[in-house]
Amino acid sequence: MIKKKVSFDISVFSSINELENRDKKLMKRAIEARKNAYSPYSNFTVGAAVLLENGEIVLGNNQENAAYPSGLCAERVAVFYAGANYPGVKIKAIAITATSINYKVDTPVAPCGNCRQAISEYEIKQESPIELFLMGETGKVIKCKAIADILPLAFTSSFLL
Repeated sequence: MIKKKVSFDISVFSSINELENRDKKLMKRAIEARKNAYSPYSNFTVGAAVLLENGEIVLGNNQENAAYPSGLCAERVAVFYAGANYPGVKIKAIAITATSINYKVDTPVAPCGNCRQAISEYEIKQESPIELFLMGETGKVIKCKAIADILPLAFTSSFLL
């Protein structure tokens, strides 16, 4: 047996104000997107802002449906929109923020497994990392250098040969 350790580094900022201007702008756009989420069942709203290589910022928010799991998460809404409308343009970074009507979300929220897999597909396809910026409603912001960091054993097309 061989034992291996999988680890990665993150950067933790005390608030959005500590981010570089580009990243602060991206998170503010994610906050804007969050305000338009449709979440009448969970009361948990998520906004995502995707920064493309060409400078465009694409927004997404969660869209729920009474027929679970017909809805979509904010991250996939934004990433799929980027892929459909800007084919071939690389994704540089994604900012994600969440809040709840029921309680204060003061810790960073990471993408669910489905979103990690979907973002991973784009990272693999474009052969370059996608930075992640994760935040709750307020408080700390976590920066990850790549989606591969938080999904180290991703399912890829290599399994489908």
